[in-house]
Amino acid sequence: MSEQNFTDTETKATIEEMLETIGHLQAVRWAADCAERTLPLYEEKYPNDDRPRNAIDAARNWLKGDIGVRDARKSAFATHAAARETQDESAIAAARAAGQAVSTAHLAGHAIHASTYAAKAAAIASGFDEAAVEAERQWQLERLNDIKRNYPNE
Repeated sequence: MSEQNFTDTETKATIEEMLETIGHLQAVRWAADCAERTLPLYEEKYPNDDRPRNAIDAARNWLKGDIGVRDARKSAFATHAAARETQDESAIAAARAAGQAVSTAHLAGHAIHASTYAAKAAAIASGFDEAAVEAERQWQLERLNDIKRNYPNE
């Protein structure tokens, strides 16, 4: 692991509070969006490994009712295996974000972990630039607001 530590922003607390006010489907949608933003960090290093992409697709397929929780969990396990097999730290965090996103289908509480791994991936990719982490967290907060507004019945 890197000698630098990931330091989150105060925006995370706001996100956590807001997550308490949304539905399960909204949480899955948001977690998948957060993870997808970091997916290029994985795919750039491992273009032939589609497990993280499949996890995000599985989360979206669960939203549509096309797969059940069992299949979502299988995808999460596969994606976490991809993270364990990976050497690049930003790719690891991106894969973990995808794994947590699809895990949100099982338990809404995984959504915050998907967003935190996405923020961590942004931190690592930027050389631990605090402004990059805050920009990622601000995007996450704005996206959460959008989902809450645009998908009120989820």
